Amino acid sequence: MINYNGKKFVSVENTANGEVSSKTLFDYKQDGNIISATYSGGDILKGILIGIVEENGCLAFRYNHVNVRNEIRGGQCYSTPVTLPDGRIRLHERWKWTDTDQSEGESIIEELN
Repeated sequence: MINYNGKKFVSVENTANGEVSSKTLFDYKQDGNIISATYSGGDILKGILIGIVEENGCLAFRYNHVNVRNEIRGGQCYSTPVTLPDGRIRLHERWKWTDTDQSEGESIIEELN
């Protein structure tokens, strides 16, 4: 199983209805099968996510953040890991807003060296 503890990720791709950008940095922690992260940068002032690492290494989590417009946004996400040739992790994410906007999207985040 992948251990996400201490790994940092940055967004490399996102659909237009997402708020994460290449300026958003994620800092992951893992305790057993519980995953959490803080994130900020770009349009996001401060964000927190929490969820579960499944046996296959996939992540199922909920996220909430405050954006630069002082809006509280939240949603749910399912991330599938791929190991890149250099050993870093790339997460393919399918997410859905669960606030007033119920739209869905996809993004890709990659581990920083």
